Amino acid sequence: MRAIAFLAVMPAVAFVVHPSQAQDAAAGEKVFTKCKVCHIADKDQNKVGPSLNGVIGRTAGTHPDFTYSAAMIAAGKSGVKWDEPTLTTYLHAPQAMVKGTKMTFPGLKDDKDIANVIAYLKQFSK
Repeated sequence: MRAIAFLAVMPAVAFVVHPSQAQDAAAGEKVFTKCKVCHIADKDQNKVGPSLNGVIGRTAGTHPDFTYSAAMIAAGKSGVKWDEPTLTTYLHAPQAMVKGTKMTFPGLKDDKDIANVIAYLKQFSK
């Protein structure tokens, strides 16, 4: 009986997608419109905020020719690198993760939006 129940559940389990696989770069580009006031991702150009071109894998507070807050520089010196888990935490509540950051954006509350923005940023990272 247990084997039958297991076999009945397996097709449904096969369609469960891990969050990192469910990312949608096109949807992320739409969410990124909230970020475009301060950031550019498709080219290496600073605006009010640093360029996000190549951000995945970058140490926090290190993009050339951008004046970071002391808090963001300290975060980088303490080992913060922009990978998926770190970006997820930061994009959810930037000021909570890096107290004293110049970024005034309150964050994205929807985990799916955050995953999609990260998928969008991945396109412009090595």
